[in-house]
Amino acid sequence: MTSPAGDRRPLSVRLSRAFTSRLRTPRLTSQLGVALGAAFGICFVTGYLSHAIQHPPWWFAWPSRPVSLYRVTQGLHVATGLVAIPLLAAKLWAVFPRLVKWPSVRDVRALVERLSLLVLVAAATFQLVTGVLNIARWYRAMGFFFTTAHYWTAWLAVGALLVHVGVKLPLTRRALKARVRPVRGEQHGLTRRGLLATVAGAAGVVTVATAGQTVRPLAGLSLLAPRDPRVGPQGLPVNRSAVRAGVVRAATDPAFRLELVGPSGTRTLSLSLADLGALPQHTVDLPITCVEGWSAGARWTGVRLRDLVAAAGGDEHASVRVLSLQRRGRYGSSTVAPPHARDPLTLIALKLHGEPLHLDHGFPCRLIAPNRPGVLQTKWVRRIVVERAS
Repeated sequence: MTSPAGDRRPLSVRLSRAFTSRLRTPRLTSQLGVALGAAFGICFVTGYLSHAIQHPPWWFAWPSRPVSLYRVTQGLHVATGLVAIPLLAAKLWAVFPRLVKWPSVRDVRALVERLSLLVLVAAATFQLVTGVLNIARWYRAMGFFFTTAHYWTAWLAVGALLVHVGVKLPLTRRALKARVRPVRGEQHGLTRRGLLATVAGAAGVVTVATAGQTVRPLAGLSLLAPRDPRVGPQGLPVNRSAVRAGVVRAATDPAFRLELVGPSGTRTLSLSLADLGALPQHTVDLPITCVEGWSAGARWTGVRLRDLVAAAGGDEHASVRVLSLQRRGRYGSSTVAPPHARDPLTLIALKLHGEPLHLDHGFPCRLIAPNRPGVLQTKWVRRIVVERAS
C-alpha cells in the first residue's frame, strides 16, 4: 500500500491507519489474550515437566504411575502449542495498530510495556516456529540444538508474558466486565462472535488434524500429523533406526553379551541373549511416548529390571544407569530412578507384540519403563550399571 506523495507522517502512524477495523476492540483483544495466555501457560508447565524428567534438578521426582501421565502431559504440550498458532495470529491482528505505534520515551510505563511486548512476540513466534519444525523433525532448518534453545526461550516468553499481564490486567478486567455493545456496521461483515468462532474453528481443525498421532482413533483424520502411530516395524513408529545409530553390526553379533554391573562394581555378570530368554519373562502393556508429541501403545515382553538389579546385588532404593550400543548422539544412555527401577512394569524387553524385537526397536534388548519419554527408553542395551543407593 502506497502513501500519498509528500506524506510526512511517521511510518507507524501510516501503518496503524492503513489497517483499520471496527472489530479491534479492547474486549476482543482481551478475550484473545486470555485464551492465548492459557495456551502458553499449559505449554510452559508441560514443557518444563518434560525438561525436568530428562534433566532432573535435585528436588524433582517423577513417579512411575500412572503409566500414561507423560503421554498426556506431552500430548497437551504439543496440542496447545499448535492451537496457539491461530490464537497468536488473531491476537497480533487485533493489536497491530497499537503494536506499530511507538510510545514516547518519557512515558516509562508504556515504554516498559512495549519492550516486554516485543520480547513476548519475538519469543512466542520463535517457540511456535521451532516447535513445528521439531515435531516435523526438520532440524536442518535450525542451526542450533532445538531442546536448549526452546527451553531457555520459554523462560523469556513467560517472563515477558508476566510483565505484559501485570501492565494490562486492569484494562483486561474492565474490558471483560464491560457491557457488550454492537459495533456499527458489524452486520455487513464478519462479527466479533464470527471472528472468535473462526479462530476457535481453526484451533479445532488443527487439533483434530494432528491429535491422531497420539489419540489412535483420530489417526485416520489427522492429515497434518507428522507421525502415524500405526505405521512402523511391528506396528510402532521409529525415530532413530539401527542404521542411523550405527549399531547394526554390534546388535546382530552372535557374541553379544549384556553386561550387568553391581553397586561399586562389586559384582559383574555377562548375559547372552539366550541367558536373558531363560530368565522369568513378563509381559506388560506400556505406551511409547516421544517428546515430539506422538505416542503409541504396545505389548512388551522381557525381564524385569528389578530382578536384574537384585541379581547384581542392588536393592529397591538403587538407581540404574542403562547404556546403549549406540555411540553417537545425545541419548546413548539414561538413568532409571528408583521409582521406575523397582516398578514391576519396567522391563529389559526382548519381544514386542509377542515377536523378537525388530532391529530398529532395539534388538537384542531395550529398556521400556512406565511414564518416561521415548528418548529415555534406551534401545540396543549393552550395559546396566546398578548404582548404590544414596
